[in-house]
Amino acid sequence: MQMKERVILHADVNNFFASVECSDNPRLQSKPVAVTGNPKKRTGIILAKNEVAKKYGVKTGQTIGEAKALCPDLVCLPPHYDLYEDISQKLHNIYLEYSNLVEPLGLDECWIDVTDSLKYLKKDGKQIADELRERVKKEFHFTISVGVSFSKIFAKLGSDMRKPDFTTIIPKESFKQITYKLPLDSIVGIGRKLEKKFASIDIKTIGDFVSLDDAYLDNLMGITGIRLKQDLLGERENPVVDYFKLPPPKSVGNGTTTIKDINSREEVKKVVYFLAEKVSIRMIKHRVVAGVLSVTIKTKDLKTFHKSQKIFAPTNSIKDIAEGCMKIIDSFWKYNYPIRAIRIKGSMLSNAFVKQISMFDNDKDYSMVMKMIDDKYGKIELASNMVQYINKSPHPQE
Repeated sequence: MQMKERVILHADVNNFFASVECSDNPRLQSKPVAVTGNPKKRTGIILAKNEVAKKYGVKTGQTIGEAKALCPDLVCLPPHYDLYEDISQKLHNIYLEYSNLVEPLGLDECWIDVTDSLKYLKKDGKQIADELRERVKKEFHFTISVGVSFSKIFAKLGSDMRKPDFTTIIPKESFKQITYKLPLDSIVGIGRKLEKKFASIDIKTIGDFVSLDDAYLDNLMGITGIRLKQDLLGERENPVVDYFKLPPPKSVGNGTTTIKDINSREEVKKVVYFLAEKVSIRMIKHRVVAGVLSVTIKTKDLKTFHKSQKIFAPTNSIKDIAEGCMKIIDSFWKYNYPIRAIRIKGSMLSNAFVKQISMFDNDKDYSMVMKMIDDKYGKIELASNMVQYINKSPHPQE
């Protein structure tokens, strides 16, 4: 029996970080705005920029100095990841009004399979995409671009083709004519290294890629290359995942670069507890516990040291994670050399066993209680004095 042709949308917020900042502060809407690291904290690069800043030539990855040379009036803002996650969740809630098949790709992108919704919504894919664009514009005061196609890979290609604030349709009957002339780096899964390898053998477009022999692709990229080719030929079924059945992450980590080099165990402990709070909250959100803890330390001369350790009782407790990571650090670090950055991670994740928590139990785990308080009353930082030591990493999630 022939499979029903899917109608899949890919919704992508234009300039997400910068758009959220301008939405949060409407006075910035007409100004050139960039979300940046802090030069004093060694992360002085452009992380995101709005459309106004783009017109001056401001690009992601530039130093703040380079961007300011192009746009002296550039408004530079620090990242607010809690705000971005909150807006991301609100966007998901809108998409879920149209289908339960909503699969996030990062904070700012989602696939939405509306195939089974078309009949009761009495709209086609383009009409739904246009409606979503208008809703987001009205409710959040920023824009999304939406691709509409029969598969995930071409829906995403569509949303990338015209920005900002467009709906792009890639029909099954003409997807090759529309996409095979696009450069190879248009595809998710082809990084710079692979792009250079392919360019060296004159493979520069999507059409060039799908013409490659399977054996060659397998040798170069393994099964990933074969599947990617099948996707681009429109041959592989790659369904959008039910939002309520999304698999838990394989690991949860968080890292930071410190404002100044740190040496003492007390300084390291403060950083580890700060990171443990972030990791714990995300584990609780996903209802998982970690069976392995890992620590990575980067020194002032950029040498990296890493160690992992299995723990006796899997946990998502802030205290257990922090103390477990400190034991790992104590086992290999002598606190005799300046540290520039620390990252911790929980892996070998399994489902958490939910139990009633007593506020009066001396052996209680505070993590779930903190999470409930945070959700109701707002974020409560574990240690108020962390500001002098910590700057959130531009890539806090794994």
